[in-house]
Amino acid sequence: MLESDIINDEEIEHILNEVLFKYGYDFTEYSKTSIKRRLNRLCILDKYKNFEELKFAIFNKPNYLERFIEEITVNVTEMFRDPSFYKTLRNDVIPLLGTQPHIRIWLAGCSTGEEVYSLAILLHEFNLIHKSVIYATDINPTVLEKANRGVYNISQMKLYSENYINSGGIKDFSEYYTANYSHVKFSEFLKKSVIYSTHNLVSDGSFNEFQLIICRNVLIYFNKDLQERVFSLFDNSIENLGFLALGAKETIRYSNISKKYQQIKNERIWRKTSLINL
Repeated sequence: MLESDIINDEEIEHILNEVLFKYGYDFTEYSKTSIKRRLNRLCILDKYKNFEELKFAIFNKPNYLERFIEEITVNVTEMFRDPSFYKTLRNDVIPLLGTQPHIRIWLAGCSTGEEVYSLAILLHEFNLIHKSVIYATDINPTVLEKANRGVYNISQMKLYSENYINSGGIKDFSEYYTANYSHVKFSEFLKKSVIYSTHNLVSDGSFNEFQLIICRNVLIYFNKDLQERVFSLFDNSIENLGFLALGAKETIRYSNISKKYQQIKNERIWRKTSLINL
């Protein structure tokens, strides 16, 4: 039986404060339950028997900080994940963005890039990619490097192709990549409108105005106060009549910004309205 409490709450708080002080990564307002579960899992995977061993690795072993961040930030994603979400983007959001002279999209918490390429494919199929910029950001520079390479395991393509078709895709999905033995590489033209950059939702501010912000399955790992700060950041970054898209288990319904937004159908997509609903 795996031990579930190798590190206790006080020790976790100590590590998070030290990581913030020494490296500038602020995880202190992440969900404590999620952090505890992931750090104890990390100890089990890497065979650390106690707090001191994990702490030594984080602050003394070369490159171990990257592994710590990867485990904390949870990089689970797929292309065209939740096809109905992408169908709503295709039918109700992208056509409206197409009326703009320039399209600026922020994909926050982009992880290893699957959603970046999904979005780029959508824009390409509407002939909008040439006038679009996708700002793809993540706290973890390692996953940004993978996203920029655009190389994925070929075994994932069956699922991704099914997701694409179910989301309303109009082409053969294999047109967007070239296969080489066990991996595929997505076409270079899909990356031409993408700017990758590190950005910390906890501590960094707004850097542009956007017609669409997508941040899916990130906020579920934040506590309520941090979620409110991030919602405020997004609200300050979205143009009037722009859109905010979240993950399947995330909502702005009870947030301080909720009255400014109207939900699109039953998807986790909201439009910023010109009038605040009272």
